[in-house]
Amino acid sequence: MKSALDCVPCHVRQSLDASRAVSDDPALHEQMLREMLRWTAEMDPNVPPPVLGQRLHRRLREVTGIEDPYRAEKDRHNEMVMRLLPELRERIDTTDDPFGLAVKLAIAGNIIDLGVTGEVPDGALRESIDQALAEPVHGLVDELRRDIDRASDILYLADNCGEIVFDRLLIEHLPLEKVTVAVRGVPILNDATMVDAEHVGLTDLVEVIDNGTDAPGTVLDDCSPGFRRRFEAADLIIAKGQGNFESLSDVDADTWFLFKVKCSVVADHVGEPVGTHMVFRSSARQTTADTTATVE
Repeated sequence: MKSALDCVPCHVRQSLDASRAVSDDPALHEQMLREMLRWTAEMDPNVPPPVLGQRLHRRLREVTGIEDPYRAEKDRHNEMVMRLLPELRERIDTTDDPFGLAVKLAIAGNIIDLGVTGEVPDGALRESIDQALAEPVHGLVDELRRDIDRASDILYLADNCGEIVFDRLLIEHLPLEKVTVAVRGVPILNDATMVDAEHVGLTDLVEVIDNGTDAPGTVLDDCSPGFRRRFEAADLIIAKGQGNFESLSDVDADTWFLFKVKCSVVADHVGEPVGTHMVFRSSARQTTADTTATVE
């Protein structure tokens, strides 16, 4: 997915949100804002939006000397959702369609995104869970289920901290011996890394690898050779989150994207309004029905 003009104000806002989140220094806030304005003026519109986000947060780490500026928030989000696990597991275990509900909850967890919202209050998470339970998912969940049953090598691309706990609930309903989970290789925003996969117990369930990069998505050209080999070898990819959608939606691979639509640019791309919970098949393989079907 290419960057749009409407991505520019989002990048500018994120430069302020991010610099204020990691420092109280107004001079740093101004510096990062000015640098972002210059970068957006020079940006290549053919690259996906996460590329500029990567540049911003790489620069913030360089300027502040803080390797993982969002570590405290990431720990808070992981713990916040871990406390909900017993309740969520009970809901899944007592429904007629455990897999379908696990998909809904995994998408609900995609609300935990500091790149889009700046902050995630506890109430927003509960609201997203309630929405997931009450509203249909747009997409072909049954077709996703069939593809999972047929697959021999599933690569699950994780997204954010906190959200990765919801991912665990879904992964528990996949054929574990066929699943590899990939996290970010370097801290970026509140995206999950190996530390978080270990903390929430994912490494006890399945093989977990990192993608070798600090992009807030999966920019294949920037990923490690080892990760790219695993990506190419997988016969099914499940990609969580809007950043993974933005960076992989044009890649010719058998990919299912699970995410919440959070901006007008992505809404226009998928043909559904902001706030929609999506199960979206890769544009290289989808049919018209893939974007319009809903599952209660």
